[in-house]
Amino acid sequence: MTRTFKVLAALLNYPTQEIAAAAPEFGPALAEEALIPDRQIRVLEKLADQLAERDLYDLQERYVQLFDRSRSLSLHLFEHVHGESRDRGQAMVDLKALYEAHGLEPAANELPDFLPLFLEFLSTQALDEARALLGEAVHVTDALADRLSKRDSIYASVFRALGSLADRNAALDASVETPASEDQSLEALDKAWEEEQVVFGPDPNAGCPVAKDMLADMAPPPPQHSGNGEPG
Repeated sequence: MTRTFKVLAALLNYPTQEIAAAAPEFGPALAEEALIPDRQIRVLEKLADQLAERDLYDLQERYVQLFDRSRSLSLHLFEHVHGESRDRGQAMVDLKALYEAHGLEPAANELPDFLPLFLEFLSTQALDEARALLGEAVHVTDALADRLSKRDSIYASVFRALGSLADRNAALDASVETPASEDQSLEALDKAWEEEQVVFGPDPNAGCPVAKDMLADMAPPPPQHSGNGEPG
């Protein structure tokens, strides 16, 4: 198990008392595995310190303002690929099946494309495979890093760390449309739901390449059959 992915998943989860209690352990865990640069670890430690020390209500309010009230900062990966189209639903069915094939059973109220859940899954995979899978979504995480940096949000550090972990040789061809404005007025929030989506590959209507590539790379091998037609 790769603890770095678990730490990054915790940092991106809704702040709770449990996360606050565990936060002092995040920095040492990252330093022990040393999978990301020291300078990034130091900034992530600052975020962990905030989670451990600041008022929980304020932390939760900040989280909601960032990730729940702006589509451009959604932590649901397929939101940036298919929005609310039918293709997104099929992609999530495929991703959930992938999780289950590898022994991860998402809670009933969790959408499979929620980034912290995806990172939990990556933490259970071999490091090279986890980096390759993350590489397929790196255009989304890079876009989120840029958008959070424009807000001077410390959460940008988590996405910069994801960018350093990803195997960019596995990245899909993609174009990313960054919203021109990060205005948080009610009018701007309504408009955000009409923003251009992040697009993986040349045809966003041809299914979800992220889910398809995950299934191709990670699906368990088919059962072997003996000569009498029964499974071997």
